[in-house]
Amino acid sequence: MTTIEERVQPNETTVPLLHCVSPEATLAFWRALGFDVTYEQTRPYVYLAFAWSGFQLHYGSAPKDLDPTKETTGGCLVMVDEVAPYHAAFTEAMRRTYGKVLVKGLPRMTRYRAGASRFTIFDPSGNSIVFIQRDEPQDLEYGGSKELQGLTRVLDNARILREFKMDDRAAYRALDSGMRRRAEDAPVVEQAKALAGLIELSVALGKTDRVPEWGARLRELTLTEPERTQVSSYVADPVLLEPWWRPEAT
Repeated sequence: MTTIEERVQPNETTVPLLHCVSPEATLAFWRALGFDVTYEQTRPYVYLAFAWSGFQLHYGSAPKDLDPTKETTGGCLVMVDEVAPYHAAFTEAMRRTYGKVLVKGLPRMTRYRAGASRFTIFDPSGNSIVFIQRDEPQDLEYGGSKELQGLTRVLDNARILREFKMDDRAAYRALDSGMRRRAEDAPVVEQAKALAGLIELSVALGKTDRVPEWGARLRELTLTEPERTQVSSYVADPVLLEPWWRPEAT
């Protein structure tokens, strides 16, 4: 006779059950991203189920006092071998449906910088679906790696704040402070990376009035072509930097 332990097989499937504030908006959003609706019920209570590739998302009724804009609703982690193809697929779907990538408000998708190991989709109810590369580093140091110094450490901290804590405001403050306190003795390419990050974050945070300031400082720097490539790789959208490159850069 087999024991209970022997009858339990390691082939379980875990499906997240998320709060749903608006069934209509939730259905529209995930359909726009290419998900199949495998179950749809709004009365007498909400129950929605979606499937895409090899994972599922299920939704149930949300508490009446839930505020989606606080973005503390709930969420799940989607562990994958490589995150870039997922971000590319959802980017294409958003552009096809909305004419642009949704980067502000709800729903939205966070940026993806080449080489990053995660990104997040926020649904209309404020849930976060985080796509994470399985071999992502486990020993991240908020505040910047202790092995780094000066502006290099500031840049590392800002990257972690953006990509892992999803805190653009903190990343902006870190770079702003770093440029005031650490830029004078920093290599020119590091100064340029910080300014590039400030330009991108200014746009993301709606601080567009600061962009000409950061851009003008970037234009003052003389960079080689390889250095400019390094700077471009620090941001997710290098197009934002094009108006601010020094014309005579070589």
